[in-house]
Amino acid sequence: MNTPNKLTILRVLLIPVFVIVYLNEHIPYNEIIAASIFIIASLTDFFDGYLARKYNLITNFGKFLDPLADKLLVNIALICFLSIPDNPVHAWVVMVIISRDFIISGFRLVASDNGIVIAADYWGKVKTTVQMIMTILVIVDFDTPVMNIVEEVLIYAAVILTIISLIVCIASNKNVLKDNK
Repeated sequence: MNTPNKLTILRVLLIPVFVIVYLNEHIPYNEIIAASIFIIASLTDFFDGYLARKYNLITNFGKFLDPLADKLLVNIALICFLSIPDNPVHAWVVMVIISRDFIISGFRLVASDNGIVIAADYWGKVKTTVQMIMTILVIVDFDTPVMNIVEEVLIYAAVILTIISLIVCIASNKNVLKDNK
């Protein structure tokens, strides 16, 4: 197993650690520790892609697991937010983001049945980056008027980019939906 794939697996393994720390109020500074864990997990996303491209270590396993790991990391954090009183991420935001991810996962499954691997594209990467930055700010919750506005803008940007990335992915790969019978 190559280093980029190990970094992706590390990201998946950090998810339950993040959840345990973030949702445990009895851990001193749990939000700061959880944000640090989330940042480390997010950085593995950057480095696994960078190393895979730089050293030509791109694998089908990585094409499959990397976007899945990103979705798990962000979506589980979003679900955690729903259990935190007065968090700025509304349930409809979580539903839109998770719905998009289910649709794309199903789309990738159909593509896979046709021997096609759909890797993350530009819009998917931008969406994931914005979602990760938004998530970090919501976890830390600076709770100042300016930061509350920044969080709100990032939440809406994440929703808009989620929808754009869905449309672009399906439009770019519409041949997957054609009946080959």
